[in-house]
Amino acid sequence: MNESSVLRDQLEEIYTRYNKREFVHPDPLEFLYRYANIEDREIAGLVASGLAYGRVNLILKSTGTVLDLLGSSPSEFLTSCEITSIEEGLENFKHRFTAGREMTAFLVSISSLQKEYGPIGNYFASLMQTMPYIEALDAFAAEVVTRMEKLNCSSGHLLPRPSRGSACKRLHLFMRWMVRHDDVDPGGWYMISASELIVPVDVHMHRVGIQLGFTKRKVADGKTAKEITDGFRMVSSDDPVKYDFALTRYGIQRLTECDLFRKLLS
Repeated sequence: MNESSVLRDQLEEIYTRYNKREFVHPDPLEFLYRYANIEDREIAGLVASGLAYGRVNLILKSTGTVLDLLGSSPSEFLTSCEITSIEEGLENFKHRFTAGREMTAFLVSISSLQKEYGPIGNYFASLMQTMPYIEALDAFAAEVVTRMEKLNCSSGHLLPRPSRGSACKRLHLFMRWMVRHDDVDPGGWYMISASELIVPVDVHMHRVGIQLGFTKRKVADGKTAKEITDGFRMVSSDDPVKYDFALTRYGIQRLTECDLFRKLLS
């Protein structure tokens, strides 16, 4: 049995044990489970991933505040509601560098995309007809930013741009949530292949990537994310992000003493 097969078996064992909803909390992903409608889930995913910086308890609190305002169907709420009502509802909202004004413009811009294309996944798929995945991701982010600027508001920290060189962990998280479908990721964007996805690299996944020999880079930037993704692609070419959730549990859920993780990372 070659090294790749051994690694695959180890990763599959970890995936089988930890890729379960019981290990999701605390993770902003849990908010997406509220919504069966794909357009509602898109909005929830963009809000949850956009605010996924800082302490996790504050991320969950801030995401809950926004989504509670939007009710049982965020897409219907934004379609029928005046922008002034959203501004009033978020008047006192503050999540580190993101205030109510930025969040309002963000929501209105997302809603305007849905009004034109239906599910935003349709818009993203149309971009991929003329450009590679990472360029389509950047074009998508640029389009939302442009719409926010027309509302006299910058995107702040809500939507990272791959073209600026960062790992764009939050944007890649959103794509994982929307494209993949298993016991953890709810999916819904069947028009996009999971083989295109990039691993969301945070401090936990960066450490895993180094220990598995996928990267030697000390900075968790876009190049590092690509190298780590290419490493996992050698194990799972059709779904290189498959093991992301399970592997990051060892840091988030304090599972560092688990025999499975110790064996994999030894």
